[in-house]
Amino acid sequence: MYVTKELLNTMKIIINENKKIADIQKEFNDLFPYLQIQFFSKPHKPGGSSPKNQMKEPGSSIKECRTVNKSGVITVTPMISVNELEQNFQNIFGLSIQIFRKSGKAWLQTNVTDNWTLEEQNKEGESLSQNINKNEFPDLDLDIK
Repeated sequence: MYVTKELLNTMKIIINENKKIADIQKEFNDLFPYLQIQFFSKPHKPGGSSPKNQMKEPGSSIKECRTVNKSGVITVTPMISVNELEQNFQNIFGLSIQIFRKSGKAWLQTNVTDNWTLEEQNKEGESLSQNINKNEFPDLDLDIK
């Protein structure tokens, strides 16, 4: 049997009322270290952003966030687009999420690039973060004698 890299990086997130947001965030971040998944009290429009004051606390349970009383599993792959993942969480479980990408020391909502895959977003976050870090500590040319 041939196993593709995508299959190795497929994640199945269990959604039930007792699960904490922080647990889902950790699972997601283990696979995509330059991305964050945030939960909100209300959905955002496609291509739109979510107001920070609607962000749910990591200690909140899924029961406190969802509008659909359903448990199950959501499959996350590197090739799924941000928009598709956000819509799946909303349509299947009534969960309003937004994906954020690391940019140096900041986390930016990916609303402008929602059509990108998670893999593309993660690679862009890695690139932006590495470039920022290199610029913070430029090589010093010290002539010590």
